[in-house]
Amino acid sequence: MNILLIGSGGREHALAWKLAASPMLTRLYAAPGNPGIAREAELVALDIADHPAVAAFCREKSIELVVVGPEAPLVAGLADDLRREGVAVFGPSAAAAQLEGSKGFTKDLCARHGIPTGAYERFNNAPKAKAYLRHVGAPIVIKADGLAAGKGVTVAMTLNEAIDAVDACFEGAYGEAGAEVVIEEFLEGEEASFFCLCDGETALPFGTAQDHKRVGEGDTGPNTGGMGAYSPASVMTPAIIEQTMREIIEPTMKGLAEAGTPFVGVLYAGLMLTRDGPKLIEYNVRFGDPECQVLMLRLKDDLLVLLKAAADGQLGHMSARWRDEAALTVVMAAKGYPGTPQKGAVIAGLDSASDESVEIFHAGTVESDGTIVANGGRVLNVTALGPSVGEARDRAYAAVDKIDWPDGFCRRDIGWREIERENKCS
Repeated sequence: MNILLIGSGGREHALAWKLAASPMLTRLYAAPGNPGIAREAELVALDIADHPAVAAFCREKSIELVVVGPEAPLVAGLADDLRREGVAVFGPSAAAAQLEGSKGFTKDLCARHGIPTGAYERFNNAPKAKAYLRHVGAPIVIKADGLAAGKGVTVAMTLNEAIDAVDACFEGAYGEAGAEVVIEEFLEGEEASFFCLCDGETALPFGTAQDHKRVGEGDTGPNTGGMGAYSPASVMTPAIIEQTMREIIEPTMKGLAEAGTPFVGVLYAGLMLTRDGPKLIEYNVRFGDPECQVLMLRLKDDLLVLLKAAADGQLGHMSARWRDEAALTVVMAAKGYPGTPQKGAVIAGLDSASDESVEIFHAGTVESDGTIVANGGRVLNVTALGPSVGEARDRAYAAVDKIDWPDGFCRRDIGWREIERENKCS
């Protein structure tokens, strides 16, 4: 099979690495890709916002499946336009992608179908939003309604923080994404990530993980796109997974199908495990980044077979098998992230840092004169397998320490919750 992978980050490098291992693969193309993806795929200079050009490439190269990595092309309707041209796509329609493209859309869906989530209100102007904040007080959660590259959410512990977050949204800090604001109840508990592959009717459970959003150790500092992750998350017990499927995933799938917008792709539920059970924090309509990286290392089955089955509506007869080992990834970011990252520094030592249990996925790199150069905020995902989360952590940080990049940094406590649990059980 000829496959086209859309995207250029660490998530897409992990997908490319796993797809390249499939015996069914004839040729893997990636647009636009990155230097790491170039080891697994042929990079093509496609403008992914030019949907007719993408469709023309698919016809020219006899592409049998397009795998869309990031959320923005899905919200923009790339999957719809390709399907109209007869191209199979792993990824939801623009209508179904509103689950991530609009926080308010998802909250309204939850309200209609009795899906457990935090109480909320929607606002399209600052005075009304601030009046509501003064009425309910803090802690409270402020979210830009649209896509904001993981930076449009503020967990405000004080009223002043909440008011500042509302002002940031309506004053343009997140562009059009902040034209509407969702204000949500602050939920207490432990967060976890749960994934399902979906074919419009069937939702196949596809792993658990926990990520680390805050930039600083001890979960301090501003939110980021994610500083690390591990899988599996032991807090997602079989009973909680069953409850999540019954109360959250299945009503979502049914609600979207009834609305004429069945969901095809990967459904990523960000959950808060409260005293009252799992509650939905948000949906993403693509693999998490960096959660995808740890899932790909643990997946035993052929990813291409599973994604094609989802695109063809054939997941009802499929299953997903996982390695017994845990996987953990550490994000190496450029100094200044999540603000203005420092770009242009040479990164050395990548080959010596990898071994049979460690994969390094490129997230924000370019190649210049034969060297790898930092070109983003989150730059590398150093990912390791181990018999436990603690041992996977040790292998990942040993690899980090072999990488020569003075302008990079990472958190040194990825997996700390799970490691504490492992230590208590040992």
